[in-house]
Formats: sequence, C-alpha cells, structure tokens
Amino acid sequence: MVAFFEFVYHFERSRDANSRTNILLPFLDLIKVTTLLNIKTMNVEIWSDVMCPFCYIGKRKFEKALEQFPHKKYINIIWKSFQLDPDSVTDPNLNTIDHLAKRKGWSKQQAQETTAHVTDIAKQVGLEFNFDKAVVANSFDAHRLSHLAKKYNKQNDLEEQLFKAYFTDGKNTADHKILTKIGMESGIEEQEIVNVLKSDQYAAEVHEDIVQAQKIGVQGVPFFVLDRKYAVSGAQEPEAFLETLIKAYEEHI
Repeated sequence: MVAFFEFVYHFERSRDANSRTNILLPFLDLIKVTTLLNIKTMNVEIWSDVMCPFCYIGKRKFEKALEQFPHKKYINIIWKSFQLDPDSVTDPNLNTIDHLAKRKGWSKQQAQETTAHVTDIAKQVGLEFNFDKAVVANSFDAHRLSHLAKKYNKQNDLEEQLFKAYFTDGKNTADHKILTKIGMESGIEEQEIVNVLKSDQYAAEVHEDIVQAQKIGVQGVPFFVLDRKYAVSGAQEPEAFLETLIKAYEEHI
C-alpha cells in the first residue's frame, strides 16, 4: 500500500508524458503477471474427513499424480469439510477397532481383519496406520481449524498433520490442546487458534461445505472436484488423478 501511494505521488509530480509512462509501466507489468497467474491457477476442491482412512490414502495418491503433472505450481488445493459420523461422541478410552465392531455389529476379529486390510493398502503408499491406537473423536472442531488454516494458505499442511495425528500417532483430534499444537506446528499463532476453538468461529463454513457436498451428490469421501467441471470419487490410483488433471487443465486454460 505504501508503494502505491509513493507511485501516485511521483506520478503526479511527473513533468512530461514520457516520465509518466515510464513510471506506469512496472505497475502495468505487475497487473499483467497477476492476471496471468490467476487465469492459469486451477482449483482442486477435496471433500474429506479427518477420521476417513481412504481420505488420507487418497491424499497421498493424488500427491503422487501431482508430482507428475507439469503444471503443478498452478494447482490450488482447497480442503472441504465432510463428516462421516457427525453424531459421534469423542471417547479417548475407545479405539477405532472396538468402535467399528460396535457400530457395524461385527465381532472384534472382523473389525481387526477389516482394519488390517486398510492398513496394508496404506502401507503401499507409504503411510503407517495404527487403528489400535486411533481415538474415536468427533471431527467438527478439526474442520473448523482447517478453515482457519485456509486463511493463511496452510490448509494442506494442516490436513496432513491432522491425518497423521489421528491414524499414526493415536492422538485425540477433538482435544483443543492437541489441535492447538497441530495448528502451531503448521505455522498459525497460538492465541488465534485458542480463540477460534473456544468460539463457534468457522462453524458456518463447515456446515456450508457439508451442504455443498449434498447439493453436488457427494455420498462418500474423499471426493475431488477439479475446476468445478470434473470429479474423482474415492482413493483412485495416481494414473486416474493424473488423467483427469490433464484433461481439466487443458480445458481450463
């Protein structure tokens, strides 16, 4: 803003048209570059839930596709809130295996076999899942924190930290102290995180994301929307993501 006022000052003091043009050119070039970047940038919106194992797996597969995408720097990732179990009650004493067995009416062995299969899939993309340690936690406040991170362009890093905390480290991702620490590790000021978590800030944004998901027919997550034209549902292979990225981006520019 200071630079702008300096520009106006010198522009008004310019004595001839040539000097005024010379002063104006750098600002015109900046506008052109900014406009070009905005045109080239394509949004990828990802509906996801912190407690969803295939969302973490899908994130990693999408990232592998992005590594091969020649226009990676022009992809803007936006995480959208979704709750697989909005009525779940946080219980630090209940792990996800026991919770899954109870919720599905399975035996503990059935739940263990199912989670073991998902753990094997996660290993294939370099992830470590510890379902025996994962704490049953309502994800609403974690989603609110994600919206705060979006304000500072730190959302993607925060989502990674939330997934790791839940599936690998066995942390209670509904606990405000843990969420505060995760937010700080992602580069957000402690006091702002505390203020958000003890209020209802960003609750409306979380609900809005969920309503949007319903409107576009999202029935499960992860759900990837590219440039509001193409969708990829589930933790597809990197090749599928890459193919859709290329197609969407070619049409975008």
